[in-house]
Amino acid sequence: MLAGGGSTRFGRDKALAQIGGKPMVVRMCELLGRVSDSVTVVAAPEKYAGLGLQIVADRWPGEGPLGGIITALRKTAAEDPTREWNIILSCDMPFLTADWMKFLAGRATKSEAQVVVPKSDYGLEPLCACWKTNSAGVLQEAFEDGVRKVTEALKRVTTEVLDVRDWKRFDSAGRLFWNMNTLADYEEARLILEAEQR
Repeated sequence: MLAGGGSTRFGRDKALAQIGGKPMVVRMCELLGRVSDSVTVVAAPEKYAGLGLQIVADRWPGEGPLGGIITALRKTAAEDPTREWNIILSCDMPFLTADWMKFLAGRATKSEAQVVVPKSDYGLEPLCACWKTNSAGVLQEAFEDGVRKVTEALKRVTTEVLDVRDWKRFDSAGRLFWNMNTLADYEEARLILEAEQR
């Protein structure tokens, strides 16, 4: 999971924004833990040291999410080269569900592509996608060529795109890939989720 962004529009660290009494980064780790037996946060370790999370420092801090993705894939390759796939998430998607994540992971295990990525009304959603461990080299070459946009780096790898027919059944309210960019977004998400838990 990626939690290394600057949260400039948010005004403070969105990974620590609480919903249901838990920081978003913890909430998202728990969600991923229902799908994977290994969950790692790519971030500055000192930021979340007291939360009991497995953290790896971004090799290229401040350079955007592509560096964080490569960091995660390189960590997997070094620690468990037999692990073929990685679910990569940003920490600010409060409406993701375990059912969707399980479906995404299942599709990846059957795919010949290097990335299995959903496409929403706003375009590709590479920060809620499955990335093959062996794509790290090509992605790092793109990064070293100056590519910083994740969607631009996707042009260097083979992709399988999941469209609305694949994910709509997991998203009756149209919020699955919605993320919190501002404090107003956070307040809206918090109110919706807390109302649903009543």
